[in-house]
Amino acid sequence: LSPSVPRGHFILHYRVCNASLSLISFSLCSSRCPPASADDDVDLEQLVNDMNSSMESVYSTQTDTAVLLNNGHAPHHHHQVHSSYLGHSRRHTPALPSSSPSRERLRHSQPMHIKAVRNLQEEHQLRPASLPAIPNPFPELCSLTGSPILSPIQTSDNYIVKVWSEDGAGKVVEIPADMTARDVCQLLVYKSHCLDDSAWSLVEHHPILGIERCVEDHELVVQVQASMSGDSKFLFRKNYAKYEFFRNPLNFFPEQMVAFCQESDGSIPPSQLLQNFLNSSSCPEIQGYLHVKEPGRKSWKKLYMFLRRSGLYYSTKGTSKEPRHLQVLSDLEDSNVFTVITGRKLHNAPTDYQFCIKPSKVRSDCKELKMLCAEDEQSRTCWMTAFRLFKYGIVLYQSYNVPQQRKSNLSPFTAPVRSVSENSLVAMDFSGRTGRVIDNPIEAQSAALEEGHTWRKRSQRMNVLGSPSPLHPSSLSTVIHRTQVWFHGRIMREEAHKMMIQQGQVDGLFLLRDSQSNPKAFVLTLCHHQKIKHFQILPCEEDGQVFFSLDDGATKFTDLIHLVEFYQLNRGVLPCKLKHPCTAVAL
Repeated sequence: LSPSVPRGHFILHYRVCNASLSLISFSLCSSRCPPASADDDVDLEQLVNDMNSSMESVYSTQTDTAVLLNNGHAPHHHHQVHSSYLGHSRRHTPALPSSSPSRERLRHSQPMHIKAVRNLQEEHQLRPASLPAIPNPFPELCSLTGSPILSPIQTSDNYIVKVWSEDGAGKVVEIPADMTARDVCQLLVYKSHCLDDSAWSLVEHHPILGIERCVEDHELVVQVQASMSGDSKFLFRKNYAKYEFFRNPLNFFPEQMVAFCQESDGSIPPSQLLQNFLNSSSCPEIQGYLHVKEPGRKSWKKLYMFLRRSGLYYSTKGTSKEPRHLQVLSDLEDSNVFTVITGRKLHNAPTDYQFCIKPSKVRSDCKELKMLCAEDEQSRTCWMTAFRLFKYGIVLYQSYNVPQQRKSNLSPFTAPVRSVSENSLVAMDFSGRTGRVIDNPIEAQSAALEEGHTWRKRSQRMNVLGSPSPLHPSSLSTVIHRTQVWFHGRIMREEAHKMMIQQGQVDGLFLLRDSQSNPKAFVLTLCHHQKIKHFQILPCEEDGQVFFSLDDGATKFTDLIHLVEFYQLNRGVLPCKLKHPCTAVAL
């Protein structure tokens, strides 16, 4: 300290933790330093004491801030720096008396008290003058509840399910534990932009076992997935036969296979067929011969079987129903019925109509499967459908009614769902002032022919006026059908059979494909009475225009779309109308 320093002003540079603090400037008040003349001596001791007192008050404030930043623990290096500075001061000035009020107020060996709310005055003193007060623009990110990083991770009860389509593509969906198979199908229909109807289904597919089944709409997908092995997967496809037995029960349950335990003659009224199956108080049963595969061997034994609500039984003595001659083969409560898709050669089956009963606890053990084989497709469908009815009962009927109730509850302002059923497609005549429905099939056929000829003449007239283009109507008619869901291109006859069986062999199920024998022809594959038939569509040329016909030119169509639309309205030479297109969706 030197008298050359300007009077009444002192500047102190104070450094803590290698971080420079702001300059502390202060002036001595007139009460402490009374004015003196220029020749008066400066009271250095009084000035140093005032400086130390001011410096310790600043240090106290800085210590409070440091304690806040260090979670209540005062850093030790602050104390060392301060002590060294005091020691430096003591080399120039006498020691301060121990009774100084600032020394009694500051105790370095004790923890400092953290104030809950800081005063605005202290906060203003700590903020550098060059940095303005900037408000926090994102306060929600600094709170535990609003920040996605600071907030605790919330566990969800959702599960990951992967579903595959027919073309091998897969889609991963995240679903809750209580989501049913119908809800998952609705979700996939929405994501894939498919045509919404009740025929979409989830299929439980086991490639190693060579079996699959359609998951019921009310079943929980998470529970089904828990019982599947690692190689098993879900398939997304249509199954038109899922509830077809409610519409045509007599086609699914032949009279000779259905009987009641109380009745001796075994005959039941056709009108009460479904009511007896759904009524838990009744005791219907399915009876008939089945081939049963012997465990651990490839040999089969033909036995007379009985399917009841309590399980599947076989008779040890002919067709006897006596309890002492009945042996249980499988129960229904903890088992599911599957279709065998590997063919008859793998298991040396006597026929192609195989099915099996798989216990729910079995994952990949073929020895636990109850392999069965029926004589024909109708018998196999009867056994498998009765198994579902006996196991689920009225729940199946409720699942069948859900789409019907949803259609009836649609608002009149809601866009109708497209359908290709015979009830929504009718032939109309708009030649007069008002349109009318054509009920006569012959008149409808002639109207379709007339419309086709009119369209052909109009297209020819447009070709004369304009120049040929890649979208020439004659060339467009040969490729426009490839955009339709019922056309499957160059697939083999066996693959077409497989697709028809997978999607339910109901009357009117159809697809179109390229002919393997004639490159210019096409083939219509149609299902009728659970039998698959094939009809060749031949091209015929007239006046330079190509037509397509199913009946050797008697009925000609400009393209395959007109042909399909006509046979959806009229049976013609086909055994039944075209009702359900066999489709393959890409997820």
